[in-house]
Amino acid sequence: MASQWVMTPHDAEIYRKYSDDLIRFASGLVGPSGAEDVVANAVLRAISSAQWKAVDNQRAYLYRSVLNEAHSQHRSTQRRLAREIKAQQRHDTSDQPVDLDVLVALRKISERQRAVIHLTYWEDLTTGDIASLLGLSVRTIERELTLARRRLEALLS
Repeated sequence: MASQWVMTPHDAEIYRKYSDDLIRFASGLVGPSGAEDVVANAVLRAISSAQWKAVDNQRAYLYRSVLNEAHSQHRSTQRRLAREIKAQQRHDTSDQPVDLDVLVALRKISERQRAVIHLTYWEDLTTGDIASLLGLSVRTIERELTLARRRLEALLS
């Protein structure tokens, strides 16, 4: 019989402490409608994992968990979005063509790139702060930001 995980008061306090920031972060990754679900799933997985007790920087671990959860959801969403775009193009009978460039361009940026863009422009964090928060090097953050900017510019020009 598998043991069932139960949220402790300490776990609930951790969630209360970081949930608002994590939801804002997730909103930049998956949009406001899916942010709370991403955060709830990510936090639940994080605090119920065997590694949780050994985590030194819980805030960074939770941010990384949210990023991973968003990436996981993005993979399935991207396939669904492609099917919806094809279906809409087949059934669009209006005189005005539907411009889906912006929607498609945003979906072609990786979650890591979306995370870096969100934290840079919406949270006004430095590359050093972002690197620390996501557990990545400053150089990686700079590279992801540059790649995201170039990719968006190329896709939208």
